[in-house]
Amino acid sequence: MKVLQLIDSLEVGGAERVAVNMANALSTKIEGSYLCVTRAEGLLKDSINESVNFLFLGKKSTIDLKSILTFSNYVKAEKIDIIHAHSSSFFLATIIKMFHSSVQVVWHDHYGNSEFLENRKFKILRVCSSCFAHVFSVNRRLEKWAISNLKSKDVSYLPNVAVINNEFSETTLYGEKGKRIICLANLRAQKDHLTLLKAFKVILEKHSDWSLHVVGKHFGDDYSEAIKSFALNNTLENNVFIYGSKSDTFHILSQCDIGVLASKSEGLPLSLLEYGLARLAVVTTSVGECSEVITNDFNGLLVEPGDFEALSKALILYIENKELRDAFAKKYNQHIQNNYSEASQIKTILNVYNTICN
Repeated sequence: MKVLQLIDSLEVGGAERVAVNMANALSTKIEGSYLCVTRAEGLLKDSINESVNFLFLGKKSTIDLKSILTFSNYVKAEKIDIIHAHSSSFFLATIIKMFHSSVQVVWHDHYGNSEFLENRKFKILRVCSSCFAHVFSVNRRLEKWAISNLKSKDVSYLPNVAVINNEFSETTLYGEKGKRIICLANLRAQKDHLTLLKAFKVILEKHSDWSLHVVGKHFGDDYSEAIKSFALNNTLENNVFIYGSKSDTFHILSQCDIGVLASKSEGLPLSLLEYGLARLAVVTTSVGECSEVITNDFNGLLVEPGDFEALSKALILYIENKELRDAFAKKYNQHIQNNYSEASQIKTILNVYNTICN
């Protein structure tokens, strides 16, 4: 069996990390594991195992005939059986399916705004979905949506898993050791960093020696500027540090004590699972599948989205109670190790692949 993971970029994001992790894990399980990046390379390229066959297309537009032809020839020459398309790369996979009918297309839905599916535009996706042999959805809400709205008959829930990759240890965080809070999330509106900054401003009134570290891509848009402006206007620049995209995720997490997400909407965020692997105490909003992973007041703390006062109280509870912090972190780490392992996910994926190919 030869399987190609298809993704638009190698920027540090959840869908991108899943695609790389799958290609790496499958490289020891099947005849040929491939990864094709359509538009942009990025920091995650260094995480790709040497055993994975890599192709970069450099697409300039949605209908880039040169890239489409290159990819089509590659699929034919390598005798690819399955294209596992992540997020918006489904369109290119569908085009290739038209040229090579024997190739099977699996689509992986990583849609982050799953709390607001009524706003999702999916006319083209619905048309293309008739070519999908299977759909993987990263949370239950997306699974139900796909069953109701897409033409593919085979849909299943596939939770994300966290994987520790070989990586360089290059990022040294600012702030005092033992007093760092990390938010691992790209600067998108759904991640609601502004609510987090409001909560952290309250925290500093009592605990001025703590620091907040925001790691994730910023896009130079109004949202990114609003975050920076809020930090400056509220004199948070000595305690809030924004780093941009980084590839040494687990080295960064190893320097932190509390992991936080303040999102308005989520699927099953990969960063939440990575907090668990890194043995951090966690506070997250109760959106998407977060409450499936975190049991409130047992292995973490859940708050409602948009409530900066509740978020600040939860973080202060950890700050002022190290024993509680350590106890929850230990329980959460064990939960992630037991229930969100790469081995179990790959087994599920291979079962689907085998069913499709047979």
